[in-house]
Amino acid sequence: MSSTVLGATGFIGARLVAYLRAHGEEVFAPPRGSPEIFSRPLGRLYYCIGMTADYGRNPAATFEAHSAYLVRLIAEASFDRIVYLSSTRLYDGLEDGDEDAALPVSVNNPRHLYDLTKALGEHFTLLHTANRGMVARLSSVYDNASDATGFLPDLFRQLAAEKAFSLDSTPNASRDYIHIDDVLAALVALMTQGQAGSIYNVGSGENVSNAEMVDLINRRGWHVVLTRPVTPMAPSPRIHIDRLRTLGVEPRSTLDYLKNQLDGIAK
Repeated sequence: MSSTVLGATGFIGARLVAYLRAHGEEVFAPPRGSPEIFSRPLGRLYYCIGMTADYGRNPAATFEAHSAYLVRLIAEASFDRIVYLSSTRLYDGLEDGDEDAALPVSVNNPRHLYDLTKALGEHFTLLHTANRGMVARLSSVYDNASDATGFLPDLFRQLAAEKAFSLDSTPNASRDYIHIDDVLAALVALMTQGQAGSIYNVGSGENVSNAEMVDLINRRGWHVVLTRPVTPMAPSPRIHIDRLRTLGVEPRSTLDYLKNQLDGIAK
């Protein structure tokens, strides 16, 4: 079976291409705008195109990446099934991140540009692909590769280099983190076993705070200090992953992974 990965130069897309090829898949990974996208069968289509930090500065590009280009693909391209990568950020403001929950979005909130364009992409994937589409809402994805960026990869590198340092963050900030290897397994499971017309949360199912991580680190012999005080903030939604587990995917614990990293550094 052949697969196509759009957004193949991004953090998740590049790793997905390598993962599929390592498992014997024939993978087409064209640059966006390639005429071949609309002239050849795409097989199993993974839509990994997206904007993250720059979405507020580039609203038109965000709309194009999350929604408009997808709509063109659905109308003009040939594919068997499609998995659209979205985000659990859509649950911000809720206590629980349940796939069937109504989303708290506002057209008057500039921050919700990201949410609204992702939600529109989800809508077209679920309702306008002739029952061939599934949505993966990803939590905060991390990796420990040398080129990985983000809070956890930066923390891993700093732990390997120093025994004492400070972090410019607050103790009560928390997130649902998921390792990239679990994301890749989940995306393939979704494509091969997922129920068309369905949304699947792809997370660990546990929120981990900065305080919990620093406490674990310091008990293992480091001295890490969070420089910001506890600040009022809405709690992170608890991401439900029961639907993901029906596909046989059981993401690793973030704190267990951190323990293993610390043990490896200490050797």
